Amino acid sequence: MQNLTVSVEQSVQDAIDGLDLERVRRAYWDQNEFVFLERILPLEAVDQFLSEVERVRLVVNRNYVPTHKKGGSVSSYVLRRQAPAILALYESPVLHSFLSRLVQAPLLLSPADDPHACALYVYTEPGDHIGWHYDTSYYKGARYTVLVGLVERTTQCRLVAQLYKDDPVRETQELQLAMEPGSMVIFNGDKLWHAVTPLGEGEERIILTLQYVTNQAMGPFQRVFSNLKDAFAYFGPATLRRRKP
Repeated sequence: MQNLTVSVEQSVQDAIDGLDLERVRRAYWDQNEFVFLERILPLEAVDQFLSEVERVRLVVNRNYVPTHKKGGSVSSYVLRRQAPAILALYESPVLHSFLSRLVQAPLLLSPADDPHACALYVYTEPGDHIGWHYDTSYYKGARYTVLVGLVERTTQCRLVAQLYKDDPVRETQELQLAMEPGSMVIFNGDKLWHAVTPLGEGEERIILTLQYVTNQAMGPFQRVFSNLKDAFAYFGPATLRRRKP
């Protein structure tokens, strides 16, 4: 386990060392707290994550919310038990430091009882998609999302992002992004209006999501809403028994 952690950490360090950090920082802030880093992680690291994806395929929770989303998800509860390389990426001190400097805020891991802390989104059936939404923070602070492409065997299923949706003085700019293996998207969840277009026949798309917050506290009303959303739109009712009261 120690060697695995070191291997993932070295991959993250090499990836960040290869960036023009000033260019990335400028792009992030110029694009209203959003940046796309194409193929930043080496394929050797992606292969480690993919081996763990295969390990958890049998426990993917399929979900369907009429008019909004259809797909599969694997919660952080499962990944913490069965995906040490993915967990090492999420908890990477190098990644954590890079993200904190980028967003100019001291970021924290999401609480261990949050099934979204690190999770997989699995698109395997025709029509799998998710409608337009923000990654709204229910915490008492900001919530930042990191998406990592693992599988992108599709020509139709794309991350669609509308920049400046909440900015009244700037024209909205729409991007359609292919999340090729090792690619990464970083954004403030309350600022990026985004969706995923439907998967085609015989296609597959798998995304790793990592969630970081500036405050791990959550109010009681927000807790109830967050629990219900996670249970019925993502990971199944069993997750309700795992959350702390």
